Amino acid sequence: MTTAEDIAASAVKHRVVAVVTAFKPEPGLIDAIDAALVQCAQVVVVDNTPSGATSAGDILPQRRGLTVLRNAGNVGLAAALRRGIDASGESEYIFFLDQDSVVAPGLVSGLAHLLDQDSRRAIAAPAPWDAAAQRYLDPRTAGRPDVALMPVVITSAMLMRRAAYDQTDGMRDDFFVDCVDQDLCLQLRRAGWTIVQDKRLLLPHSLGATRWHGIGFLKLRATHHPQWRLYWVARNGLILSREYFRFDPRWSVTNLAILAYWLVTVAMFEPPRWRGVRILLHGVADGLRGRRDVRYLPDASA
Repeated sequence: MTTAEDIAASAVKHRVVAVVTAFKPEPGLIDAIDAALVQCAQVVVVDNTPSGATSAGDILPQRRGLTVLRNAGNVGLAAALRRGIDASGESEYIFFLDQDSVVAPGLVSGLAHLLDQDSRRAIAAPAPWDAAAQRYLDPRTAGRPDVALMPVVITSAMLMRRAAYDQTDGMRDDFFVDCVDQDLCLQLRRAGWTIVQDKRLLLPHSLGATRWHGIGFLKLRATHHPQWRLYWVARNGLILSREYFRFDPRWSVTNLAILAYWLVTVAMFEPPRWRGVRILLHGVADGLRGRRDVRYLPDASA
C-alpha cells in the first residue's frame, strides 16, 4: 500500500538531481548510486580517475537516469562538482554525494522538506556521524537544536537549491579540493541565504585515515591525510578566514583555531612530522599572500 510518505518522496524525487564525484572508485559506489536513484530523478557521476585505473564507468552497470562523465585526470573537486552541476539540467535541487556516502532511505525527502519550509534556505544537510564510535563527528552537534542554522556544512549529502547556487560565483577552482564546500556556504550566506543542518538525519562519514592519539580524556584526533593536502587545508583556510573576517569574524577565528589544531596534531602524530609542519606553514604563507603553489597539486595521472 502506498503511504503518504511514499507519495511525498515521489513528488520530491522529480525535483532533485544527484551529483556524485568519483576517484578510483570501489564497488561500494554502486550501492550509493542505486540508493540515490531511488530518491532522485537523475544521478550524474563525474569521475576524476586517471587513465589506466579502474573508473566509475568500468564498475557501474547501466541504469536508467544515470550519466557518467569522465575527466581527463584528477582535475580537482571543484571542477568536478561544477561539471556535474552544469549537467544537472533545470533541476530545482541538487544533491551532492561522495563516492563512499551512505544514503539512508528518506534522506533526500527529509532535506527537501527543510528547504520547502523556508524559501531563503539555500542548503539543508544531515549531521556527519561516526558509525564506529556512535557519535557525531563534530561534538558540538549534540548541543545544537534539532534543526540548526550553520555557518558551513560539508559537501557530501548536502541538498542545495539551484536558484541559490545561480547567485554565487560557483565552485572555486583554485582551491582544488579542501574548503570548496566552506567557500560555497560562505558565498551563499553573504548573498543573504541560510544553511541548516538537521541532527536527526545522519550521514555516516569518515575523515580520511582518522586516528585518535592519547590516553583517556586526553586524546587528539589526527586525520593523517596525504601530506600534499596539508598545503591546501592551510592555504585555502587562511584565504577564507581573511576574505570573510568582516562578514563572519566568529567563523573566521574558529577556522583559524582549527588550523592551529591541525598544526599541533601533524607535529605530534603524523610522520614525517616536520615535513608536514613545513608544508602547512607554506600553505599559511601562500594563503596570506594569495598565492598558489602548483607543486602541491597531485599529478593528473595520480
